[in-house]
Amino acid sequence: MSAVQSAMSSLVERLWYGRKRPLAFLAPLSWLYRSIAEARRRAAWDARDASLPVPVIVVGNITAGGTGKSPLTAWLVSALASDGWRPVILSRGYGGNAGQYPLEVAAETSPSEAGDEPVMLALSTGCPVVVDPRRRRGADYALEKNLGDVLICDDGLQHYKLPRDLELSVFDGQRGIGNGALIPVGPLREPVSRLASVDFVIVNGKELSEQAMESFVGIDHPAIFSMILEPATLVHLKTGEARAVGDLRGKAVRAVAGIGNPARFFDTLRTLGADVTEAAFPDHHRFRPEDLNSDTDELIVMTAKDAVKCREFAPDNAWSLTVEARLPGPFRDAFLARVRQCSEPLTS
Repeated sequence: MSAVQSAMSSLVERLWYGRKRPLAFLAPLSWLYRSIAEARRRAAWDARDASLPVPVIVVGNITAGGTGKSPLTAWLVSALASDGWRPVILSRGYGGNAGQYPLEVAAETSPSEAGDEPVMLALSTGCPVVVDPRRRRGADYALEKNLGDVLICDDGLQHYKLPRDLELSVFDGQRGIGNGALIPVGPLREPVSRLASVDFVIVNGKELSEQAMESFVGIDHPAIFSMILEPATLVHLKTGEARAVGDLRGKAVRAVAGIGNPARFFDTLRTLGADVTEAAFPDHHRFRPEDLNSDTDELIVMTAKDAVKCREFAPDNAWSLTVEARLPGPFRDAFLARVRQCSEPLTS
């Protein structure tokens, strides 16, 4: 399975994230994709309900695949809480199937009900998380229950039925916008021109790769900030024991990742000095005990998102690597100022 996933990931890198467009012959499908997406956007925008009485922040991306939205959402929760707000996270709950919505996520909620990312965010942030494919209904629930006074919608940039006050678009600093084409020729869900309407562009990576820099040429946005994801702690899946990430140096590690960009996770473990054997799975993969088989002298290390799905059957050598987002002070100041500005008409 890991070999197949690795081959697919490599294929996507060549087809979407190179300088050329080998799938250009599929351009009519890209045009059709764009036409359908724009028609749905207009219909949803026209049918959207009135604005909500609290600030609504949407975190998302215009590219397919993982970009670091969840760590950014966790960082926003912390920044807002430190500024006196009571944030609530809204999520579609991708990969989950609850019997009834809205679903308020608790520490013991199964990822099979809520989805892996909502459970991870509930555990890591300690703030209320509400799952509902109809995000407006989830927002109304959060307000009816008085769960908080600011709403953060995780991965909802294209969910236009939800009114919003602020939008943040996240990019992978190594990949950028790829070849700049829409699905299926390239990785874009929406044209690059969509960025003109977002409030902040966040680039996940210490610095843009040369290829990503080239892909960003022509994007003129007044608020582009860099985000760094730093390894924070190793956490034992069974006992909750925490260890320093430096303990990975020189260790044989079977790196398990069912995320959008597993290569980034594998590279992170190598920078920590681990001797890595890669085990890549599809994004939001439903793990089974046999997926965690390893040699007796190996440590199994996975992402926090994957760990919430493996707690019940994890072997004794299974650990998760938690990461923390770091963003510059000017972004924090600008972001919080905008949130306060959104609430001013309601309090004046």
